[in-house]
Amino acid sequence: MRKWRSAAVTAAWVAMGTAAGALGAWQLATSDSGDAAHSHPLDEAAVERALSATSASASPPPESPSPSSTPTPSQPASERSTLRFTGGTATVECRQDGTVYLVSWSPSDGFHIDDDVERGPGRVARLEAEPSDDDDDQDDLPYEIRCGEDGRPGARVVADD
Repeated sequence: MRKWRSAAVTAAWVAMGTAAGALGAWQLATSDSGDAAHSHPLDEAAVERALSATSASASPPPESPSPSSTPTPSQPASERSTLRFTGGTATVECRQDGTVYLVSWSPSDGFHIDDDVERGPGRVARLEAEPSDDDDDQDDLPYEIRCGEDGRPGARVVADD
């Protein structure tokens, strides 16, 4: 009797393991094959196209005023772009009035961005990329970010204070 009970328990465990494996295989076979938008990163041009398609198809709520064709002084028109530099990347707005605004920033591997970021808006924005703690041979990289005459941002390393 004990032998049959042990065999039945073993058979039940084997059946459950087989069912779990079959369920996992079925899930993989029927899941997204990787063609969905969330399965691969978009480049900057693809993001711009997606955002313009979304904003063109979205209608404003009825109670909102119609958008004006000229920017207001409190919200000057701006052009966002991604700026890459040693130590990280930053999303930067170059505004029509010539000011720069750091929208966001992200360190590269092996770096972190110091907490005292001067994001603007102003004629210059500042941030400092610092190497990770385990790399004492590399200096900190303080950057000044400005918008050029062409409306495109640029970063340059400045003397560390």
